[in-house]
Amino acid sequence: MNTMSPRKKLLVPVSRRRMAKAGDDLFPFNLLPVECQLHVLSFLSEVDKCNSALVCSSWSCLVRSGKLWRVADFSRRGVIHLGQEGLLVSNREFERWKAWVHHYTHHLISRGASLLTLKASFDLGDQCNKWGELLSDLLENVHCRDLSHLDLNWTFTLLEPLDLRVGSNSHHDSITKIKMDQVTNFQVLLGKLSHSCPRITKMRLHFDWSETSVSLLTHFQHLRVLELKYFWVFKGVSPSTLQTLTKSLPNLKSLTLHILVPLRNLGISYTLESMSLEFLDVSPSRGLVFSSLNLPALRELRAKKIVRGITLDRRTRLRIQSRWPCLYQVLREGTPRLQALNNERLLPGWREQSYRELSSILQQSCYCLQHLDSWLW
Repeated sequence: MNTMSPRKKLLVPVSRRRMAKAGDDLFPFNLLPVECQLHVLSFLSEVDKCNSALVCSSWSCLVRSGKLWRVADFSRRGVIHLGQEGLLVSNREFERWKAWVHHYTHHLISRGASLLTLKASFDLGDQCNKWGELLSDLLENVHCRDLSHLDLNWTFTLLEPLDLRVGSNSHHDSITKIKMDQVTNFQVLLGKLSHSCPRITKMRLHFDWSETSVSLLTHFQHLRVLELKYFWVFKGVSPSTLQTLTKSLPNLKSLTLHILVPLRNLGISYTLESMSLEFLDVSPSRGLVFSSLNLPALRELRAKKIVRGITLDRRTRLRIQSRWPCLYQVLREGTPRLQALNNERLLPGWREQSYRELSSILQQSCYCLQHLDSWLW
């Protein structure tokens, strides 16, 4: 009969305990507080997070935590490897991508995601695929109260085949209806966002500049960074609408505007007022002329004069330009803290007297008679 001495019986559990302790010393991850473990796992990609759930039961529980799923990114092109920005795709590839979108949405909902960032590019006027309903379903079934970053293109589905976007819809009336459907569904989604995600601080989206959309956007009182892109080139922006928006966002620090002033509105100028705005970029805009600025906190401005390709007779051109003040005068009166113009540092005495470098910048950005001596717009 094989017996073990009392000494050896004592040695076995001791050695095992030592081995276990040595293992913990080498890899003490499970001894960390849960919040620390989640923080470490948050640096993994989404695929690696899912793979890490297979390591052990404790990691599987960690990966199911909503705090580990902070980003919902539907704008990625890497899901299907494409060579031309996702524009030339087949119907089969589109169906594969659409299946991934629905699976990804289900994945985020089932994990109880606690979102901080939402990025998406969906045509909300698409009555067939109903992308607006998909996004609404996501917002209703995840934790998004703390959502802080929204990047939304609601006019274009990223990987939609060309043959689904052209054809009979090229008729003007059909295009108008599509645009109106897009705006209606966008406003529905924006209303849900204002209710579910009132703490958004950074927003980048296409914008239609309707009174309803402006009113909904002003509900986001925590906004600090805002970029509004083109929606439809034939849609103008009234001066009062733009002024209302900027005055209604008390925490706004950075504003980027993509505005194309329609040809029928040539001669209109705009007033901008904000007590908090520090950075303003209107260089992507065309025909946007300021008659007055009240921006006491503004430190940097970017503005670019873009040729419109319009030939006007001298009398018409002078009549339009005579309504516009020089940008230099507007900046002197309305931006007391301005330090940089078009990425160039301004000299301390720029308000008292212009200088050669500043004149060169104004030649590139000002529409007044002095700085726009051309019939070709």
